[in-house]
Amino acid sequence: MELLKVEHLSKVYGKGENEVRALDDVSFLIQQGEFVAIIGPSGSGKSTLLHILGGVDRPTSGHVYLDGKDVYSQNEEQLAIFRRREIGLIYQFYNLIPVLDVEENMTLPVLMDGREVNEKRLKELLHTLNLEGRKRHLPNQLSGGQQQRVSIGRALMNAPAIVLADEPTGNLDSKNSQEIMELLKLSNQKYGQTLVVITHDENLALQADRIISIEDGKIARDEVIRR
Repeated sequence: MELLKVEHLSKVYGKGENEVRALDDVSFLIQQGEFVAIIGPSGSGKSTLLHILGGVDRPTSGHVYLDGKDVYSQNEEQLAIFRRREIGLIYQFYNLIPVLDVEENMTLPVLMDGREVNEKRLKELLHTLNLEGRKRHLPNQLSGGQQQRVSIGRALMNAPAIVLADEPTGNLDSKNSQEIMELLKLSNQKYGQTLVVITHDENLALQADRIISIEDGKIARDEVIRR
């Protein structure tokens, strides 16, 4: 079933001689439960694309549909609700709140949305992410790999329609990088979580179902690795 539809998406920064076309007429579909890697060199437009998919940055032209709904037909307040409920974002540098412990960081999006925490889901995620013994620790008491596990838990806590990860292993060593990729694959397989991962590492990208390559703001290649 089609979950995400990107239609003639463009993003332009600046004007005249200073104009930079970060995305140039990009179109593709993502099916529910698919695991897609987006690769490309630095400056290719892949992070811009991720931010637009996540409702963080408006496109200059084109449309993003999630579950049939035109994301950018919404006002700013509606977009904020959309980001909290439908999108799970995982960043390279974790973006954890330093004064909140593991459990508080993971449940923050739910509480900000004025909803009750699903204690069963929280307990299951803490177990799956091997954070049960760390749930009262602050971010500065955790390793980089553990902090990224917390950010994965936070992204999954709301059971979002789609999880978007921006270079999630870019700040980790090879052992932790592989562990994080295994956890992301587990979320895709165990929870049927639709997953889009941006990475410059082709070896990590090859673990996805499908790879979209971006060059100079355009899709250069879109290939299915496994079905």
